[in-house]
Amino acid sequence: MRYYEYGKGHEKTILLLPGTCCNVKCNFSQVIPLLAMHFRVIGVDYDGFDGAGTEFPDMLTVTKKIEGFVRKKLGGRVFAVYGSSLGGSFVGLLVQRRNIHIEHAIIGSSDLDQSSKLSAFIETELLGGALYKMLRSGAMPKWMLRFSEKKMGKEVTEKYRAMLGGIGEAMTTVSKQSMKRQFYSDLVTPLDLKIRAESTTVHVFYAMQMGEKYLQRYRLHFFKPDIIEQDYGHEELLFFYPEKWTEAVLECCGERNETT
Repeated sequence: MRYYEYGKGHEKTILLLPGTCCNVKCNFSQVIPLLAMHFRVIGVDYDGFDGAGTEFPDMLTVTKKIEGFVRKKLGGRVFAVYGSSLGGSFVGLLVQRRNIHIEHAIIGSSDLDQSSKLSAFIETELLGGALYKMLRSGAMPKWMLRFSEKKMGKEVTEKYRAMLGGIGEAMTTVSKQSMKRQFYSDLVTPLDLKIRAESTTVHVFYAMQMGEKYLQRYRLHFFKPDIIEQDYGHEELLFFYPEKWTEAVLECCGERNETT
């Protein structure tokens, strides 16, 4: 695990947790300079995705390591945590386990899929190889391009296509085993229902174009979450509109953006 720190002069800390097969650089490089104007920013590269030749173990092991870092380096408390996509599963686990205190827990477009071990194994075996190949090459297959263009339009599809290049760069040191373990473990690691923790507000960036079933999941897993509806696709606000995304994070955390 590797941790990267920015904006050291600020009192309040925000922890950034990347999504599936991503690292801090490819997920958050555009927003870190904006966040560092307001917060001490700490980004986390998970085992297997930290460029150190490690392998991803499982979701709970990584969660425990994040907790250990927060206890050792931050006194067991962190002002805000943002989890992008799969990173939102880590945020949910951190709130659920209550081993550290988080004031603002932010879920970013997470799908929160849950499966049985058999179903997750089959899904990982069927999709794992294709997903690894796509992410490693940084290129969408033709069928996915056509599907994306039909669902989101050519302009947005082209933006995601360009973004894949950054993920491909991040994947050069990632093994297929790490990718499959991360994919499988996320599916089989259970999140409780109606998760809540004292003095913690759970905010959810709900990408409305993903569909209402995800909204239902957020309300199922978290007790009275603060739903922020965004008329975008999966993490589209983070990837392509960094200023708007930063404003949304600041608003969640009750911080004024005095730079605008």
